[in-house]
Amino acid sequence: MTDVRVVLPVHLRALAKSGREVVVAVPGAELTQRALLDALELAFPVLGGTIRDRGTGRRRAFVRFYACEQDLSNEPPDEPLPPAVAASLASGAEPFLVVGAMAGG
Repeated sequence: MTDVRVVLPVHLRALAKSGREVVVAVPGAELTQRALLDALELAFPVLGGTIRDRGTGRRRAFVRFYACEQDLSNEPPDEPLPPAVAASLASGAEPFLVVGAMAGG
């Protein structure tokens, strides 16, 4: 089990009735985007379908993921996350950021 810090955008914080940052316990030996988001939706069921499509599991168009100054939005969901994210709670190093993308002209 790995505890990971996740920073949520304001609209998801309001929905989850949480603070800016939540700590999510991710089961399993390998920390992946899919495992982290599964654990986040398990801890906050109201977020189910808001970050990823319920049917396909694909990231919503106006949601982006960042960690360690990298855009992870288009990475495969089963790719391991950067090691600093897995060590984030112990060292305070790097949270996983869920960001609401902006559009307009």
